[in-house]
Amino acid sequence: MIGSTRCCFNKSFGVMLLSASFLLCASANADGGLTPEHVAKIRGVGSVAMSPDGTHVAYTLSVPRTPFEDDNGGNWNELHVVGPTGESRPYVTGKVGVRGVTWTPDGKGISFLAKRGDDEHTCLYVIPLDGGEAKNVLSHETDVSSYTWSPDGKRVAFIATDKKEKGKKKLADKGFVQEVYEEEFRERRVYIVTPGSDADAEPMDLPGFPSELHWAPVGTHLAMAISPSPLIDDHYMARKVHIYDADNGGIVSSFQNPGKLGPIAWSPDAKYIAIISAEDLNDPSQGRLMIGDPNDGSLKDILPNYMGQVGGIAWQNNGTVAFLGDEGVWTTFQEIGRDGSARKTLVPPEKMVATRFSLSRDGGSAAMVVSSASHPGEVFVMRHGDAGPQRMTDSNPWLKDVRLAKQEVIRYKARDGVEIEGILIRPLDEKPGQRYPLILSVHGGPESHYHNSWLTRYSGAGQMAAARGYFVFSQNYRGSTGRGVKFSKMGQGDYAGAEFDDLVDGVDYLVEKGWVDTKKVGVTGGSYGGFATAWCSTYYSDRFAAGVMFVGISDHVSKAGTTDIPNEMFLVHARKKLYGNWDFYRERSPIYHAEKGKTPLLIMHGKDDTRVHPSQSMELYRNLKNLGQVPVRLVWYPGEGHGNRKAASKFDYSLRMLRWFDHYLKGDGGAPPPVEVDYGELGAEKKDDEEKS
Repeated sequence: MIGSTRCCFNKSFGVMLLSASFLLCASANADGGLTPEHVAKIRGVGSVAMSPDGTHVAYTLSVPRTPFEDDNGGNWNELHVVGPTGESRPYVTGKVGVRGVTWTPDGKGISFLAKRGDDEHTCLYVIPLDGGEAKNVLSHETDVSSYTWSPDGKRVAFIATDKKEKGKKKLADKGFVQEVYEEEFRERRVYIVTPGSDADAEPMDLPGFPSELHWAPVGTHLAMAISPSPLIDDHYMARKVHIYDADNGGIVSSFQNPGKLGPIAWSPDAKYIAIISAEDLNDPSQGRLMIGDPNDGSLKDILPNYMGQVGGIAWQNNGTVAFLGDEGVWTTFQEIGRDGSARKTLVPPEKMVATRFSLSRDGGSAAMVVSSASHPGEVFVMRHGDAGPQRMTDSNPWLKDVRLAKQEVIRYKARDGVEIEGILIRPLDEKPGQRYPLILSVHGGPESHYHNSWLTRYSGAGQMAAARGYFVFSQNYRGSTGRGVKFSKMGQGDYAGAEFDDLVDGVDYLVEKGWVDTKKVGVTGGSYGGFATAWCSTYYSDRFAAGVMFVGISDHVSKAGTTDIPNEMFLVHARKKLYGNWDFYRERSPIYHAEKGKTPLLIMHGKDDTRVHPSQSMELYRNLKNLGQVPVRLVWYPGEGHGNRKAASKFDYSLRMLRWFDHYLKGDGGAPPPVEVDYGELGAEKKDDEEKS
């Protein structure tokens, strides 16, 4: 059976499972501290949906597969519900991929997308709040990718991609499998149907490719996010909001939201729309709160010059919008009038880090996904009058028995006086006056930033490295988000310039404090953080004793011709075209400085990456290998793209990363460690089983 649906839970069985999981993790490090085995088991809340009456919270729980036990693949996503008493109950669990969770308009059921049982495609299901089996209310000839309910619950609008042409399969069976790059794609369409009926629906006539739908709380209008093509570059840079009349057909109005687009939310009376948008076409990230009139498509930024980034929105009432605002390494929860007046802070900075939230129909209750330095994302609830959100779930109870290292916010001045903020995790058993090795962890984007929250993941050393006696420093260098548009644009047109000087200045700050051994500094990061790793391992090689580069950039010339986001790279990063700027592109590429490379470098990359083509890693590897000045190793992950998704790939990555740093920052160095990886007790158990069979 693929997954199970239930509204009861055998507590003794659940305790047994948790105990077994904890014993497996704890055995990996009896002296305490987080291990790769722990990280491979961590569960996390992905999304939350507050019930219309504010009494229950439906949420998705991401459950990793266990290497060597489960079939390899990405995390399972389960559906759980927290009730008024604070008890969390499993609704749809097991080998399932639940997503798109929301409540039916009457509040009596929870709807979600999943492929279950004999389903050939992703379908829409509804499970009653008071118990019972989930019911399939909408199937289509292809996957249902997104949906929205009409206010009365009698209709559903959904997005689906056209099925493959029958002739294509016959040709493929005969070996005709040629691909025409960026020209062969299937149309993505919007349909409106009555849930539970088998009646066929005609697709809407739309000016492009829809990716998001929101039915107005009253009336027949739909807000849609539409891009001119299905290409990821257009999805990033050219999506616009359109208003469609579900009864009469046709586009009523369109918003010319500039640049990148974030969440969309109708006011309860459907007279206004709130969207999160970029400030302009060159804004690296959506983060401005705008109010639009669906009748004429006008937009107004109601938080101009906000020195933060709006990350989530919901209407409290017809005149007030609640929002999450990233301000530095923290998140605030605020409300503001739709005209920009009456702004009020409900939860100030330094109190929480929240990534998602949902409001009840009356706006008096909020459910949030909140994380901290001591736990990954969990369900928190805040009701009108509360001083702050209260924790409702504990998805990893065994974490309380794992010692975690101290984590703190660090601020320092870059060489030109700009203040840079970062998060420092100290060695678990740090002794005063002693210097320790450092791992510099660089985020990607660079339109991203670190929160002062849970920072440990398969590719982020965090607490795993702290348990081994490292400092781990995660900086929000210039170009990061969370500090206003101006700060996020400070790295534009200056690849690897002041932005990466900030990283080195942060290392110097920690060395000057007497904490870090200047001869034992490592660097790691993925994507743009992989670019930083490559730069620090070549241009700044004299400063770094080890590097671990993940899906990173090494050659901006070839990157411009192989990435699937060339327009985004030009508009919000380079700000100059390759043609006529060959010297800039070449000189800001790590391979141009390969001869300086003396930093032992481990390079890892998904073989199916379209964002940063795997050739970026191959180029740096081959150049360093040909020079023969430094140990270098390249690890491919077949079936993985721009970041690892599958359990085995993630676990392998964690082990290789930590072993490389141990070898060159704490060990004797020299030749690289063995190609083979010791997978510990997980791998030993599998090996024993194979030998017995």
